[in-house]
Amino acid sequence: MKGARAAGAGAHPSRHRGQGACLKRQELSWPQGIEHTTHRIQGGYMLKIFLCEPIHPRALALLKTRAEVFSDPACLGRADAAISRNLRMDAAFLEQCPALKVIGIHGTGTDRVDLAAAAQRGVRVVYAPGENAQSVAELIVGLTLALARRVYLADRMLQTGEALAIADARLTGMELHGKTLGLVGVGSIARRAAEMFRRAFGMSIVGYSPSLTEERAACLGIARCTCVREVFARADVVSIGVPLTPQTRGLVGTAELAAAKPGALLVNTARGGVVDEDALYRALTQGPLGAAACDVLAHEPPAPGLPLLRLPNFLATPHLGAATDEALLRVGMCVVEQIFTVLDGKTPAHECIGTTDRTDVESEHK
Repeated sequence: MKGARAAGAGAHPSRHRGQGACLKRQELSWPQGIEHTTHRIQGGYMLKIFLCEPIHPRALALLKTRAEVFSDPACLGRADAAISRNLRMDAAFLEQCPALKVIGIHGTGTDRVDLAAAAQRGVRVVYAPGENAQSVAELIVGLTLALARRVYLADRMLQTGEALAIADARLTGMELHGKTLGLVGVGSIARRAAEMFRRAFGMSIVGYSPSLTEERAACLGIARCTCVREVFARADVVSIGVPLTPQTRGLVGTAELAAAKPGALLVNTARGGVVDEDALYRALTQGPLGAAACDVLAHEPPAPGLPLLRLPNFLATPHLGAATDEALLRVGMCVVEQIFTVLDGKTPAHECIGTTDRTDVESEHK
């Protein structure tokens, strides 16, 4: 199988098409001291590393033990390595980096890196599979509870000064106990979230992935579905956990959403492009969906006039699934260590190689 050479989850690349790298410095936010940091290493070559966005302070400290760290796009030509959380690294970006040897993806999702272009230039790509799985899984549970108990709606109503009666009928929610969770994608995050729902709420689990066999599903305690539409037809809560690839773009559309149970909940913490946002809007305003929560959107940050953001049964968060101190530390250290490994001429633990069409692994943050 083409994919990741890794211990654990596979890589899930998606070739970027369209706009080039956005490198305007005023659009980025840098921690103090990151602009141009040089550390001398006695008897050793000083690595040159372009850091696109802030990383955990401990990971940055490790990076500085062996590298000159800079953020000025004008210096890309001398970079040995680049670390990115959200910057698009397409062919145009790579042309600006003639000395580049390795890209470190701060997370798991590779949809912002043109892997084919990188391979053509001999640039290796490393990533950090599974390091943020716990944090994203916990967010899935949190968003689901917020939808089920209409916590987000109650907060909005109180914030706007609306007079609320005790036990206001508009805020009547549902229990999760005994309900069915549906998984679209059965990767590490999905499996971890499923275990939380099963243990905490006694929920049954159904799921779909092209690579999920009956035997594997039985081992995981998951009732296997034959397609995405079947997941929606059987579940009270549907969680999306697939990478964004040409094959998964628009995977959840009108037909899939129309198959949902009346009042069902949808949670997407994977990638925005996996869910057709126009179809989602119709499913929330016309049925059958009861509510939806998205930590990811097709365009981030979204335009202020995005229709979904005006709906009372839609909850959005700004791509913060992996935004915990613990996850950021694990991911940052993993990426930095692997960059050092590659630049030392050794084989990294988690390297993206080639492409894959699998939909059972998550595209994680970021």
